[in-house]
Amino acid sequence: MNDLQGELATAAVAAAAAGAAMGGPAGGPAESPAGAATGSPAGTVTGSPAGAAMQSLAGAAMQSPAGAAAESPAGAAVRVSVVTYAAGRVERRPDLLAAEEPLEMRISAEEGGRRVHHSVAVTMRTPGHDHELAAGFCLSEGIVAAREAIWSIAHCQETEEPNVVEVCLRPGAPFDARRFTRNVYTTSSCGVCGKTSIDLVRAVCPARPVGRERIARETLTRLPETLRQAQPVFSRTGGLHAAGLFDAAGRLLLLHEDVGRHNALDKLIGRLLLDGALPASDRLLLVSGRASFELVQKALAAGIPLLAAVGAPSSLAVELAHELGLTLIGFLRDGRFNVYAGEERIA
Repeated sequence: MNDLQGELATAAVAAAAAGAAMGGPAGGPAESPAGAATGSPAGTVTGSPAGAAMQSLAGAAMQSPAGAAAESPAGAAVRVSVVTYAAGRVERRPDLLAAEEPLEMRISAEEGGRRVHHSVAVTMRTPGHDHELAAGFCLSEGIVAAREAIWSIAHCQETEEPNVVEVCLRPGAPFDARRFTRNVYTTSSCGVCGKTSIDLVRAVCPARPVGRERIARETLTRLPETLRQAQPVFSRTGGLHAAGLFDAAGRLLLLHEDVGRHNALDKLIGRLLLDGALPASDRLLLVSGRASFELVQKALAAGIPLLAAVGAPSSLAVELAHELGLTLIGFLRDGRFNVYAGEERIA
């Protein structure tokens, strides 16, 4: 084990211990082994039955508890050499950076009795928890509405490139390939680019979220520090966003990090989807950075009634939160916050 792997492993153990202390069992989700998917090129057709070369999601990948703290993937950070100029001194030293690599997501669906493979998106993400990321993307984009629609998720076999993951839908699960005829490209900062209208996003959002609990102001103001202390990779690199799921008492239940805000949240809600823990009613969601329209959409797709952000919300985020009954909080830091929608959930 090199120095970097040792540092990341130490951070992962610390994060898991912090999760256990806050009520969540330590440990991360198990992913299907690489090579379980067919790996057929995007848009191609195969005659093999659904799931013939895949592991069912009802197996080991489904057994990780939703309360587990996120561990640091081995490729979450990379070591580089930098030259530092400070106080009149020049120093060459090693530094850790958050890793960023592309991930292609494919959908395998049954069409006319045949298996057809579609490339639907490429996103820039921090390696690790790719299955959760793909599941969360499918939920928030309206590709699936429930875990039962997914047969399996696996990295593709017939390529040396590890950054391709395929979601195999169960026979009979609907899939409209026309929505993805122009491949969706997402960056680590802006989310899905090229959405045609606000109506498309509204179409994939379910009913208004249910939130029976009123959240104490003191509970909310404690969340950012709790989240920061549990971020294993950010503490080493300073370069990752985080999404944390809390209960009404402010206990951290689940955490994911990524170079992209939307990826961190997709990983989180993908884990909930695969664990059968949706809708996540009476849960709180905290994201680092700002609250964009898409993060509100993803929270609504997961049935989460309250979204808080360390930064500012956008105007469209506030509009959608008002329309669909989400409590939206911005500038949650330094013991203060603004409520932009749904103040009835704040005690």
